Amino acid sequence: MRLLLDTSVLIDVLRARKGRRKLLAQLTRDGHNLTTSALNVAEVYAGMRPAEENETQMFLSILDCYPITSIESRRAGQIKREWAEKGKTLSLADTIVAATALEHECILVTDNRKDFPMQALQLFPLDQE
Repeated sequence: MRLLLDTSVLIDVLRARKGRRKLLAQLTRDGHNLTTSALNVAEVYAGMRPAEENETQMFLSILDCYPITSIESRRAGQIKREWAEKGKTLSLADTIVAATALEHECILVTDNRKDFPMQALQLFPLDQE
């Protein structure tokens, strides 16, 4: 199964928090394909500490990274508009991540479940260690 790692999880792995390194090692052993999106990579680099650059680059290089194409962009805009009509404001970044996961049939691995209320989107159950 393809798992799309959201920024919160990527940062937890890089900073050795919440047992995320152990979790990803187990998921890999179990045969899961770990992925992320170009948007998540940009968010990680935006918050990266200078001393983390080499480790960040090495870690992200082992993940499959989905680009943001016009397909994901259109779907993200539709998701954002649909939820706005329901009275809920979602960030464009989160709708792009959701659209990427949906388009590539990935399960989203995130600590920020409330940011992804879309019923069609599968969320990976994370322990909050």
